[in-house]
Amino acid sequence: QLLKTFSFSYTIGSGSNPFQHLEKSAVLQEARIFNETPINPRRCLHILTKILYLLNQGEHFGTMEATEAFFAMTRLFQSNDQTLRRMCYLTIKEMATISEDVIIVTSSLTKDMTGKEDVYRGPAIRALCRITDGTMLQAVERYMKQAIVDKVSSVASSALVSSLHMMKISYDVVKRWINEAQEAASSDNIMVQYHALGVLYHLRKNDRLAVSKMLNKFTKSGLKSQFAYCMLIRIASRLLKESEDGHESPLFDFIESCLRNKHEMVIYEAASAIIHLPNCTARELAPAVSVLQLFCSSPKPALRYAAVRTLNKVAMKHPSAVTACNLDLENLITDSNRSIATLAITTLLKTGSESSVDRLMKQISSFVSEISDEFKVVVVQAISALCHKYPRKHSVMMTFLSNMLRDDGGFEYKKAIVDCIISIVEENPESKEAGLAHLCEFIEDCEHTVLATKILHLLGKEGPRTPVPSKYIRFIFNRVVLENEAVRAAAVSALAKFGAQNESLLPSILVLLQRCMMDTDDEVRDRATFYLNVLQQRQMALNATYIFNGLTVSIPGMEKALHQYTLEPSEKPFDMKSIPLAMAPVFEQKSEITLVTPKPEKLAPSRQDIFQEQLAAIPEFMNLGPLFKSSEPVQLTEAETEYFVRCVKHMFTDHIVFQFDCTNTLNDQLLEKVTVQMEPSDSYEVLCCIPAPSLPYNQPGICYTLVRLPDEDPTADTLPPPTLETLNSAFCFPALAPLSRVSHNFCWFYPLLAFSVCISGVSSLIQNVCWHSTATYFLLNNTPWNLPINMRTPKSF
Repeated sequence: QLLKTFSFSYTIGSGSNPFQHLEKSAVLQEARIFNETPINPRRCLHILTKILYLLNQGEHFGTMEATEAFFAMTRLFQSNDQTLRRMCYLTIKEMATISEDVIIVTSSLTKDMTGKEDVYRGPAIRALCRITDGTMLQAVERYMKQAIVDKVSSVASSALVSSLHMMKISYDVVKRWINEAQEAASSDNIMVQYHALGVLYHLRKNDRLAVSKMLNKFTKSGLKSQFAYCMLIRIASRLLKESEDGHESPLFDFIESCLRNKHEMVIYEAASAIIHLPNCTARELAPAVSVLQLFCSSPKPALRYAAVRTLNKVAMKHPSAVTACNLDLENLITDSNRSIATLAITTLLKTGSESSVDRLMKQISSFVSEISDEFKVVVVQAISALCHKYPRKHSVMMTFLSNMLRDDGGFEYKKAIVDCIISIVEENPESKEAGLAHLCEFIEDCEHTVLATKILHLLGKEGPRTPVPSKYIRFIFNRVVLENEAVRAAAVSALAKFGAQNESLLPSILVLLQRCMMDTDDEVRDRATFYLNVLQQRQMALNATYIFNGLTVSIPGMEKALHQYTLEPSEKPFDMKSIPLAMAPVFEQKSEITLVTPKPEKLAPSRQDIFQEQLAAIPEFMNLGPLFKSSEPVQLTEAETEYFVRCVKHMFTDHIVFQFDCTNTLNDQLLEKVTVQMEPSDSYEVLCCIPAPSLPYNQPGICYTLVRLPDEDPTADTLPPPTLETLNSAFCFPALAPLSRVSHNFCWFYPLLAFSVCISGVSSLIQNVCWHSTATYFLLNNTPWNLPINMRTPKSF
């Protein structure tokens, strides 16, 4: 209706924009005609449209100029033109946050809200709630209650949606409108019923019992709105995920019954909810999959797309459940919508047999260039999963991936392909040379530094072990000549690995490294100089320590230590021995590398790193060296006692730090200066005890005890029972203010349970040095420990 009144020479589809060159100052100058008499609705409507356009384009309006335009616009309420009045409501909503004294239009909006013109009432309610704050809400509360139960659906919906927004300002006031919202929920209008259900849920969402009662009420009585049904399904699904009843709950029966609803959106919402429920078996998924199978043959493209996209997700966890849909998915391969066809093929790749792989790969290659990068990544992910499922099809997959690698595409698309090829190379020795050849071809014209360095690292790792390693040298050295600094540095490291593992290539590698020493970048020159000197020694142990093996320290710990060193400059050089060692076993690291399509994750600090940082912040523990190992917590009190204490043992080179986590469960006592007194055997020496400053009710505190290890190798030793000691005790009165307490300065003891410090001696030491790896293995109590060769083992071993 608004567009019909605009007299613009603007043709839809012509590509021109009548507001393209608007200037804010010129529009504000034109806004002065709002003060003219008589009012020209057509011109005023045109200017209001320009103001709204500028606001929606992000144009900044100053407070003064916005306020002047707002006050001039309020004069337009004198006009009875319906379209102009509704444009005024929109302008009020947009300028409410940037203008001052907007409450001046409250009386005009209230008059329209309670008037007889239904076309004004709904927009007036929305505009009024936009400018109303918590102090003014009670003044319009009576009008809002009346509007919620109004017979005009547009008025009731406006009031209900405005109530949702007003909850953020004054929840307690809106909560008093719950009876009116319940009455609106029985409306015959589908949108009023939907909005009323939304208000009821948001008023009760923090009360699980109230939400359950509301669900039971509406599931039994039924609803007329398909939108309300969709909301009920989502609420029920959320409760099911939090419930222990799972699929035995009546809520699951309700969701399953919605699969037989007459509205397609309700059917799909129910199917999607069942599929996304945790721990859902293939048998429970069967009804939802059957419904989605019917949608695959729907004449509506939206339904076909929704069905095949959801089946694609199901195939990731339950491929057998989707096998029954293979025939329908085959028919979708020739769909005119390329997004549907792509999802259909990737789903078939996850559910089809090995014999169908070649045919599917030929079909998808016919139109893969026509789809977007987003769907190309989906195709690559499906191929990655297929490589794990059918290892004998690697040659077909590798050929297809290499062709995709030559096509144009963004970083995420290329990264997915590179990750897939790398996983194939690392898992299948027979496909190693073909995969490395494709990657070498790719880095010849690679514009992504991250991918180039990743491939060079792989070449340095896998290339020297191939039958003809010399053929990769040309591709690597080309990167030194043609690429940026980061890629050149990675290429130098890769060259050094070839020289370290192939005696015949070493002279050539030394010549290339000497050329790299003339590079313009410091990092490249430093790496070349370092590797050249190591390789010239021709010592296997040096090559293994400084070229093959990476850093044995914790990367997050090293980052923190280096950052701290830069914040507090010191004359002493940075000491790598102060960094905690990486404790992850080698096989776990490899399992992470060989993931097919790894998701980008932030590197979170480990439990060991957190303890190292906490202990390093205590002055008494700063000179203990790197933390070797922390034990699991040991409980030293019963669960029902007045004080809960548990112990964590931190092992250093010459010391043990006992960390005691204490919790006071008495709400009428406040303990201060809490320590744990230990009486070890003669071979141990207690150096110091660090108290917890205070133990308020139900708030944990930490105290420490530092013990020196004996010089000789200790054996398993059981310590006498420790004692919890407090110097000050204060009796608090919970019913009074938190600071109300009666202090009693006395010292008392609380006995704790005994615990053991068990340190096993080394039963055997095996050293295994290879061309490409050097490691030392400790067998402790018949349990293998894989430790770096340069690790400083504490005296306790």
